[in-house]
Amino acid sequence: MPVVLSAAWSLLAAAFLAALVLLRRAPAWLTGGGGVSGLFQDLIRYGKTKGGYEQRPAWLRLLQVPKRWFTHFYVVSVLWNGFLLIWLFRAEFLGGSLPSWIQHMHHALGRDSQSEDTGNQHFSVFMVLLLLWLHSCRRLAECLWTSVFSDGVIHIVQYCFGLAYYIAVGSTVLCQVPTNVRNGKEFSAQICWYHIIGVTMYIWASLHQHRCLVILANLRKSKSGKVVSLNHSVPFGDWFERVSCPHYFAEVLIYVSMAITLGLHNVTW
Repeated sequence: MPVVLSAAWSLLAAAFLAALVLLRRAPAWLTGGGGVSGLFQDLIRYGKTKGGYEQRPAWLRLLQVPKRWFTHFYVVSVLWNGFLLIWLFRAEFLGGSLPSWIQHMHHALGRDSQSEDTGNQHFSVFMVLLLLWLHSCRRLAECLWTSVFSDGVIHIVQYCFGLAYYIAVGSTVLCQVPTNVRNGKEFSAQICWYHIIGVTMYIWASLHQHRCLVILANLRKSKSGKVVSLNHSVPFGDWFERVSCPHYFAEVLIYVSMAITLGLHNVTW
């Protein structure tokens, strides 16, 4: 992975870790009822964990958007990563080349167009980008037709970060290959052991995540499928019997499976 990207993802991970530590050991000025405290809590919490929303100052409430806008994340991801997937497919299989603006982006991020790379690594990147796009398609479908969103809110900063995140992830994956891609060589897809393990793990985690999301949605629906409540209830079944937040745990496993599919060449994202 280019040094710039690796540093950016590492810095982002460190920032989240620092926020978690600060939340656990927060000083009084972050746990009180002041405006600074409310802003900090809004930036790290969302949905049901964001208590006292109505007691927030008016200017803080103006910075909130509906949690159901999560759907926009996956709309952006399907469009953007689908666009990148098409360009990579053209370059890999149809003898085309990546557009100049993608090449400029790679150069800006420190990716050398002449870096040595193998067709096997190209295939790994193509597989991961495909898995990311399929994941986004499934999550978009679940947001539209399965999940039942409450009246919870998220901060506008969290919303903008989510939009930028799915653009950045796809771009990061594409940066694993040089901009010249094939360089006139015949493309050969060689399936390796880590492709099999990664895809198997991806399918396994995706199935369980979908089941858990269906269980959560059914807590707010009648047997006929009509939404009857927006309250939170205790879920049972599938991974809920073993993990407190199995849908988030499955999300972690999905990204681990993508890292495995890439051959564990990078672990920062």
